[in-house]
Amino acid sequence: NPSLVHRVAHVIVVNGQGEMLLQKRAPDKDIQPGKWDTSVGGHLDPGEDYDVAAVREMKEELGIAGVDLTRLYAYSIRNEVESENVTTYLCRYDGQIDFDPKEITEVRFWSRNEIESHLGSGIFTPNFEEEFGYFKKAQSQIEPF
Repeated sequence: NPSLVHRVAHVIVVNGQGEMLLQKRAPDKDIQPGKWDTSVGGHLDPGEDYDVAAVREMKEELGIAGVDLTRLYAYSIRNEVESENVTTYLCRYDGQIDFDPKEITEVRFWSRNEIESHLGSGIFTPNFEEEFGYFKKAQSQIEPF
């Protein structure tokens, strides 16, 4: 229901080569099934803050725990499907990824050029494409992507 605003934590995972991890959404997801999306994204539980939710979602979706997260920015998404207030974090990570196969069918690291060459092609969620714009503006915090 797009009239109900909900809070969401995103985490962008970047490896030592400056590539961004994207997740491919499971084919049975209600929204944007089978499309590539932000590394981690999930709704906050009632009473939960963004920092706690980002850590929880990293563990649930990718099996990543005990890493430092840097808060990058916050923004709002409003469209015909949903209304979200998003806070996005950065995680630099080169370790093992154990993704949740109920939520995600595949993960892989993408270079900036790969992402940019596929924008508008329909393989990414519209929310990721919007997120990528914010991410590029925040580059001074996140080099070497």
